[in-house]
Amino acid sequence: MSLVPVQRSPHRTKGLVGPLVLVSIASLLISACGSSPSAPTVARVGGTLYCQGEPCLTPEQYRAAYGIQPLLDSGIDGRGETVTVVTPVAPPGQGTTDIRQDLESFDRTFGLPAARVDVVTSLAGSASPWQVTGEAVGDCEHVHAVAPGASLRVVLIPSSWGQSAANGTADMLATLRLAVTHTDVASISWSLGEHYFTKAQAAELHAILLGAAAHHVTVIGSSGDAGWFPTPRGWGGQVKEVSLPASDPLVLGVGGTILTANPKTGAYISETVWPDSGGGFSHLYARPAYQDGVPGISEARGVPDVAGDAAQEGGMALVFTVDGRASLRSPPGTSNSAPLWGGLVALADQYAHRDLGFVNPAIYRIARSSSYHRAFHDITTDIHGTMGYPVAHGWDPITGWGTPNAQELIPLLARFAKPGKT
Repeated sequence: MSLVPVQRSPHRTKGLVGPLVLVSIASLLISACGSSPSAPTVARVGGTLYCQGEPCLTPEQYRAAYGIQPLLDSGIDGRGETVTVVTPVAPPGQGTTDIRQDLESFDRTFGLPAARVDVVTSLAGSASPWQVTGEAVGDCEHVHAVAPGASLRVVLIPSSWGQSAANGTADMLATLRLAVTHTDVASISWSLGEHYFTKAQAAELHAILLGAAAHHVTVIGSSGDAGWFPTPRGWGGQVKEVSLPASDPLVLGVGGTILTANPKTGAYISETVWPDSGGGFSHLYARPAYQDGVPGISEARGVPDVAGDAAQEGGMALVFTVDGRASLRSPPGTSNSAPLWGGLVALADQYAHRDLGFVNPAIYRIARSSSYHRAFHDITTDIHGTMGYPVAHGWDPITGWGTPNAQELIPLLARFAKPGKT
């Protein structure tokens, strides 16, 4: 499958171009849009921030926990990079929110620079193109917290996806094809179990990803929120499997954890497995070369590769506005952990002065080196009991190699990632 090439200037100018986009407000400053929404109530008890009654972290604390803040302090903030997220368009009559207002309120509440966002409705269509679901808002706010200088791009999936498995897989392929164009990083928090895809569709998806890798686009996919049984979507019984696109060897698959950080400083304390983190072994793809010799992986592609916080309690505070009223929430899911890595790759791209593209071989090389325990938090405890496989030292099919210590990982990733290497 051919890929529309990203046109780059010598100065790495990014943005949406061409006829694919029905709504393209390039580099739109959120603070210039519409009326300002109300600021959410920020409740603290004993120094702890609360989101709808649950303790949560400010973006600053979240960045401190994952070693991101030192990079921002040094000027590595993702500027010049574009991170794309995908989410289904809201069906008629279901709740939506204006993403411009959510991001503006998020920025005002936590002192972040104004976000730049585009919403692409070429596939989904929309009478109100800025109206999105909370999924898109959460993805964008996570990316923006990690890489506040990066531009944000939302690609809406058509509402037809939910009508049948055939529609769901076809819409995913069309959306992925669009999501990996005119971007540097694509963070996909939406997935379907492998058994829904025909062999021809799986081959088509892989061809799209080969095109993305050829154009140095990094593709990141969440591993899912139902353990080793992906959400059936109402199209039949549950199957023990992993989900696409995360299970394709050209995607960086991201699982979920429960993060514990100092409620005042955000300093990292510990992590355990988020019990619903998806993972396991592919029925479609053989073990890729970068997983050769990794304990716990046999002949099939193992998922995920890495992980990030996916829990409600202790998660990062997000801002959602409804009827002009903003509130803090921290909904759970690997929809939180995938955009964390989307923001991290934007930082690594800027650090390296080039788009790193397919980063999986570099991730595994770092993880199998003496730098592993400096660059990653190895998740080895499971206090709740997962719906899948046992956790282990090193790589495991729940949290992969673990979660990032970005101040150590990003320079290593910039150094180890090889241009064009698949």
